[in-house]
Amino acid sequence: MDYDTKPSDSCKIDAATINNYRERLPEVADKIIANCDDSACYMHINYEPIPSKASVIEIIERFRQILFPGYFNRERIDPVNLRYAMGQAAAELFDKLGEQISHAIRHDCFRYNQPCSECEENGHLLALDILRAVPSIREMLATDVTATYEGDPAAKSHDEIIFSYPGILAITIYRVAHLLYKHEIPLLPRIMTEYAHSITGIDIHPGAQIGERFVIDHGTGVVIGETTVIGNNVRIYQGVTLGAPSLPPNSGEELRGQKRHPTIEDDVIIYSGATILGGDTVIGARSVVGGNVWLTRSVAPDTSVILESPKLVYK
Repeated sequence: MDYDTKPSDSCKIDAATINNYRERLPEVADKIIANCDDSACYMHINYEPIPSKASVIEIIERFRQILFPGYFNRERIDPVNLRYAMGQAAAELFDKLGEQISHAIRHDCFRYNQPCSECEENGHLLALDILRAVPSIREMLATDVTATYEGDPAAKSHDEIIFSYPGILAITIYRVAHLLYKHEIPLLPRIMTEYAHSITGIDIHPGAQIGERFVIDHGTGVVIGETTVIGNNVRIYQGVTLGAPSLPPNSGEELRGQKRHPTIEDDVIIYSGATILGGDTVIGARSVVGGNVWLTRSVAPDTSVILESPKLVYK
C-alpha cells in the first residue's frame, strides 16, 4: 500500500506563532519567581548549598566499589594495583562524602537557627570516621551474602547475588545509611534508603537496627520501619511489612522517637505478605510467620503462626 509521506499543511506551525508564545515566557518566569516568596510553598533559594541527591547517589556507587572491590569498579583491580585503586577510591569518596555531610549540617544550622557547628571540619571528620568503619560494614555484608546463597537454591554463585539481587543492594545501602544515621547526620541517610526504595521496591528506614546474616528474598514491597529491631539470621520475603499501627491525625510529633515498630528475634522466618505492627510486638526466636498473616501482638519463641487453609470454590 502506498502512503503519501508529504506532511500536511495543517500539521505545520508557523515559526512566528512559536515566537509569539516564547515572548510570553518572561511573564511566566516572573510569576514563578514571585511565587517563590510565598512562605506556604517549599523551596531552597539560598547562597548556602543544600545536599545534592545526584551526589548522594554517586556516593552510594563509590561505597559499593569499596565494599565489594572488583565488582563495581570501572577499571580492573588485581593484586598489583589494589593498593592504588583502593587508595584512590577512598580519597574520592572522602572528598565527596565530606562535602555532602558539610552541606547537610550547614543546611540544618541555617534552616533551624542552630549555633555554629563548624560544619566543614566536622563534615570531613565524620566522613573519615565513616570510612574507618568500612571493614566492619564489609564483614556484615559478607554474612548477608553468605546467608542469601545458603538459603536460595536458585543462586548459582555469590557473584550472581552481589551483582544482581535487589535484596543485597537494598541491604548494602541500608548498612551505609544506618552508619550515617547513628552519627546523626541529617538528610543523607534518608536520601540513600529512599533511593534504594525507588530502584528495588524495598523500603528500609536507616534507623532500623538489623543484625547479621539478614536475607530479603525477592524483596518487592518490603517495608521496615524506623524503630524496627531485627536480630541475627532473619529471613523475610516479598511484601512483608514491619510497621507501626495507623496514627491519629497530628500525632507525628507526639510519637516521634518512640518505639513504634516490632522486634524480630534471631532465626525468624517471615513469609510473603505478612504484616507485623506495633512497638510492643515481639516475634520470638526461631518462630515462623506464615504468608499473609496479620499480627499486632507478640509471639513466643519456637512458634509457627499460619492462616488456616482457605476454602476454594470452583464454578
